[in-house]
Amino acid sequence: MPQKNIIAVLGATGAQGGGLVRAILNDKSGRFAARALTRDVNSEKAKALAQLGAEVVATDVDDPASLRRAFEGATGAFCVTFFWAHFSPEKELTEVHAMADAAKAAGLRHVIWSTLDDTRLRVPLTDNRMPTLGGKYKVPHFDAKGEANHFFTAAGVPTTFLNTSFYWDNFIYFGMGPRKGADGKLVLALPMADKKLPSIAAEDIGRCAYGIFQRGRELVGKTVGIAGEHLTGAQFAAEFTKALGTPVIYQAVPHDVYRKLGFPGAEDLGNMFQYKCEFEKEYCASRDLAFSRSVNPALQTFAQWLAANKSRIPIA
Repeated sequence: MPQKNIIAVLGATGAQGGGLVRAILNDKSGRFAARALTRDVNSEKAKALAQLGAEVVATDVDDPASLRRAFEGATGAFCVTFFWAHFSPEKELTEVHAMADAAKAAGLRHVIWSTLDDTRLRVPLTDNRMPTLGGKYKVPHFDAKGEANHFFTAAGVPTTFLNTSFYWDNFIYFGMGPRKGADGKLVLALPMADKKLPSIAAEDIGRCAYGIFQRGRELVGKTVGIAGEHLTGAQFAAEFTKALGTPVIYQAVPHDVYRKLGFPGAEDLGNMFQYKCEFEKEYCASRDLAFSRSVNPALQTFAQWLAANKSRIPIA
């Protein structure tokens, strides 16, 4: 029996990596095997992946030697970082550099790097339409990822650069869902004006990544983007209204107001939403729905995702 191609998946207990591990394990063809990389192999999520059949390996993204060991013997790897654990673009850059070096050392044939736009290519630091943050960034959690792309290119690692989209899961976990206003009515507040927001179920990011791996080397060297739908705030509110059975009103929050809300990362996210609004056409075009469905035929619409998850959305 031929040996399976191992895909090493960073962030395997997280939103994107977990979706990819499950997509590999659910493929009855057995063409690929999942190596789930996580800091804590004894976490409930790690144990659940092991029970499903994944090889679970302790890996520390801040330890280059650990990364090299984790990638040894693998065919490919899915690389992802989690900015919100530390809020440091510099730390993110260091982590990605180590990932690229480890991928090169292991001789990986295909890496998917989950990245985002470097917004400074369209909004340079001298452009005052939005504040510069940390002296070097406009949208730190975007810019560091986009800047880090060159680590893979410079190392000669065969890489697909995967531009992701806003998670619908943010409506569950990050307090972005509808909330009751002073009058008791439900309000969905987003700083998207009347513009479309490319967005996706987090689980579908992993499924799309698996579809890319299944295409072999076809997309190596390419930058591709994915989304489940491109929806306006009003369209999101209309879907919430249907799913929850009660009116949900969309409120467009000004970007300056959002930046001043005071929670950790508010300025970063305020700039992010402004970028998505001001470059709506380009941002949507770079996250093509037809391509997304071609690599993930089971791609969910927002209505489908909401039907399955509406009971999990906290209504404050």
